Formats: sequence, structure tokens, C-alpha cells
Amino acid sequence: MLFLLTVLTSILAFASSEETNPFKEAYSWIEKVNSNPHSTWKAGQNFDPTLPASYIKKLLGLKRKNRPSILPRALPINDINDKDIPKEFDSRKKWKYCKSLQEIRDQGACGSCWAVAATSAFTDRLCIATKGKFNGHLSANELLACCSECGDGCGGGYDDAAWEYFKNHGVVTGGDYNSSEGCQPYQLQPCEHHVEGPRPQCSSLEPTPTPPCETKCLNKKYRKPFNKDHHKVKSSYSVPSSVAEIQKEILKHGPVEAGFIVYTDFLSYKSGVYQPSPSSTSKGGHAVKLIGWGVEKNTPYWLVQNSWNSDWGDKGLFKILRGKNTCGFESEINAGIPK
Repeated sequence: MLFLLTVLTSILAFASSEETNPFKEAYSWIEKVNSNPHSTWKAGQNFDPTLPASYIKKLLGLKRKNRPSILPRALPINDINDKDIPKEFDSRKKWKYCKSLQEIRDQGACGSCWAVAATSAFTDRLCIATKGKFNGHLSANELLACCSECGDGCGGGYDDAAWEYFKNHGVVTGGDYNSSEGCQPYQLQPCEHHVEGPRPQCSSLEPTPTPPCETKCLNKKYRKPFNKDHHKVKSSYSVPSSVAEIQKEILKHGPVEAGFIVYTDFLSYKSGVYQPSPSSTSKGGHAVKLIGWGVEKNTPYWLVQNSWNSDWGDKGLFKILRGKNTCGFESEINAGIPK
């Protein structure tokens, strides 16, 4: 009897884990979304449904704050009138000379979205502020490894603390993995989160530890000393959760970092304007780079760059409903002004 009870318990536990696996759940949403005549977006297979449920932690690294933001609220931007906000805007087109704006990042098998999105937005803003005189990359690796107050590195972090770090400490230069660009290139290998692609499968890699904090340049060919390579913001702040204020912030200074709640069906996003399905379940927090907005088939959207490489979604980008604070997207926008 005890043996049968043990077996039954194991079967029930296995069934429960199968039901709650976000990758299998995401796969099950594809037909539901695409057969819905009222859906504003299309779904497709991004992730292998046999990925373990635990892998979701390597994608969703934004810690949800049970506290107010540590950043001050940005003052209203009064030198841009609401009527002058364009119907559509894409930072990549306005600031074509900033190479960082044209790229889709890969956070690897690490919950570092909070660091990758923050440094990516800061990089763009530094290029814009200097009119292209700075056109390299800032180091997500240093922020990930050295910002102890930001959280737990690959175990997740806080987006507001990242911008405070930029203000108080600054961050060195550093390109992508194996790029030999800047002082501290990203130390985590890109990997294939998805069903098909040229990179090594993330599931085949060993668990990714947070890189050690180094107070020296990791790129031996880089000539500038570590302590003289840091770039700072003179102010860091949270942007009011007003569509117009977010738009003005991007128009004036460039992309911002956005935090939001990921629902299971989002993992299967392919195109269109994403809105979570009513019975889709939340899986965690994620940070991304918001670069613009527009309207598609009468549906207003935000234009966003993700960090799950260019094989995910719409070549690494997605659109999400604008104006309804969908998934909390408009309530957690952070940025700063380069020094």
C-alpha cells in the first residue's frame, strides 16, 4: 500500500510539473492565439517545449520590487508639446549612426536581462548625446558582475539599482561575447534558446554562474586603464507612467529601459501587437529596451528590442499594446542622462 501511494504521488507530481512547464504551455497557446479572430498578434514556436521548467529563470531576470523605486521621478518635459509627438517613431531611423541601436542582444543562459537592457539603453543614449563620437558599447558584464546592490547577477536584479550604479560608479566599455571590444566584453556565451539556429543550444550548456567582479580590463588588447574608462550618467530617474511623457523622453534623449510581467503566451510571440490572453499565467519579470511606437491595424503599440537573440519573435523585436499599461509595461520605465 505504501509503495502504491508513493507511486501515485510521484505520478501526480510529474503531471503537475508537466502542466506548469511554461515552454509546453507556451506551445499550447499557438493554435489558440492564431485561431482567435480578435487577436492582434500571431504566435509560433520559439522555444523547444522539452526545455525544463527551471530554464525560465535564465530568461526572466527582473526582480519584482516590494518597495518604491530608489530613483526620483523625472520632471515633465515641457519643450515638446503633446501635439508634436509623431504617430510613429523608431529610434533606429532617427539615430542611424548609432550601431548599438541596430543590434539585438543575447543575454545567454543567465537572468541578466536587467543588466543587458540597462547598459544597452545607456549605450544608445551616450551615442546620441555625443552625436556619434561615442559609438561603441558599454559593459553589461561589469554591471552584472560588480553591482552587488543590484541583486543576484545571473539570479536576477533590479532595474532601478542599475541606473543608480551608472550614476554613482559608472561603467566601463565592453562589447559582445568574444568581440575583443572595449575593456570588459560580455563573458557569457550566446546560445540558442530556440528550436532552430546556429548557436549552441542553451540547454546543453552548464548552469551559468555570475561572472566574478573584476577591477581590471579583461580585454588584453584594450589600451585604456580600467579606472579611466568609466562612463556615468549625471542623473538617473524613473519616467512617469504617462504615454506622452514616455514618448517625449525617448524623442529627446533616446531609448529607455522597461520592466514588465511576462505571461506564458508571450514566449510564443511572432508578430503583431501583443496582448496577453485572458487565461495565460504570469511567469516572472523581464527587462527590455523600448525604442519607439506606432499603430498597426488601428492598434497602438510600443516597439521593443528583446535580448533573447534575433531568432526569437519578430527578428528579436516585439510590439506590445500601448496606452493600457499592459503587463505593467508603462509603470516601470527607467533612464538617465549621460554625463
